[in-house]
Amino acid sequence: MLAASSSVPSDSERIRRLLDKPPDWNGLLRLADRHGVSSLLYQNFLKIEDAIPASALAWLRQGYERNVHKSLFLTRELVRILDHVEGPGITVVPYKGVVLSEIYYGDIAMRQSGDMDLLVRVQDVARLKSAIHALGYTPRVGIPENAEAAYIASGYEYTFDSPAGKNLLELQWALQPRFYAVDFDMEGLLERAVEVAVAGRRMKTPSPEDLLLVLSIHAAKHVWGRLIWLCDIAQILQRELDWGWIRGKAKELGIERILHVTLILVNRLLGAKIPGKVENAIQVDLVARDFAEQIAISIAAGVEYEEQKAAYFRLMMRLRERRWDRTRFLTRLAFTPGPGEWEAVRLPRVFFPLYRVVRLARLAGRFVRK
Repeated sequence: MLAASSSVPSDSERIRRLLDKPPDWNGLLRLADRHGVSSLLYQNFLKIEDAIPASALAWLRQGYERNVHKSLFLTRELVRILDHVEGPGITVVPYKGVVLSEIYYGDIAMRQSGDMDLLVRVQDVARLKSAIHALGYTPRVGIPENAEAAYIASGYEYTFDSPAGKNLLELQWALQPRFYAVDFDMEGLLERAVEVAVAGRRMKTPSPEDLLLVLSIHAAKHVWGRLIWLCDIAQILQRELDWGWIRGKAKELGIERILHVTLILVNRLLGAKIPGKVENAIQVDLVARDFAEQIAISIAAGVEYEEQKAAYFRLMMRLRERRWDRTRFLTRLAFTPGPGEWEAVRLPRVFFPLYRVVRLARLAGRFVRK
């Protein structure tokens, strides 16, 4: 799967040699689907289709065709949404999904896309939410009106359903929940966004340098659990990047270790070359190298981390190289309420500070059950 999970022209003979010992095809196909790389496998296996069982190729072809239809639908919806919400003073920056696939893979259907992700300014959230609702999209989680301002201050996204499906759209004014303590400069990211064309429609998307960091912290949040996230990084690494800026921004944000682990994994699992301008820093980062070793083993073993468990939170803290960031993570984790707290207990606005107590109680309950 690793050998055939790159859109870069692959060594077909190497894949043929690996197939000398036939794999468990059902297991391989399930694994590829779980890791989001079925479309990549299909494209690479087509080059050596005489060596692939007809049933496996047919299964991949069906999945690829379904993904083509889904990608076309998402692209149409993305254009419809942008046409409706963009205007003077409103900046909407799509990323990931079909935009990433088109720009970095050269084909909207090369990777499996499940939804649309839009980055916006926090002050535009309320009116964009209203505009999106007019197109038939409804928020996945109902936030009480008197809690909305608090939710926007501590949260980072609204997820929307539509008659065509659930979780189709994410409106994001930050990159992660506040407690992760990665305070990315969203205004700067939006200003640095570059103009691209997707299905002939001009739109903005994060610069390659910003996107590399954004996708790295996203992958780290999910403990690098899906191979497609590393494939995306490998595609970005093919560009000419400003590594001085990337390393400076990673240091400023306190995510150098996260960046290093991501690059090590992309190199180890997909064979992507680590750029020389960051290679020396990675070589001396023994903690990142040890982390990457552990994560690679976990990926191969299919280990899944539950994101509301104590072991997960400890891992997230260990991934930060600065004590100050670990302290901020722990403090914000304990005292930042979210939708779970508002759904568990409905309090009048005057008692909103008590949601911190509710948060502590719910966290304590999880750790006791653990």
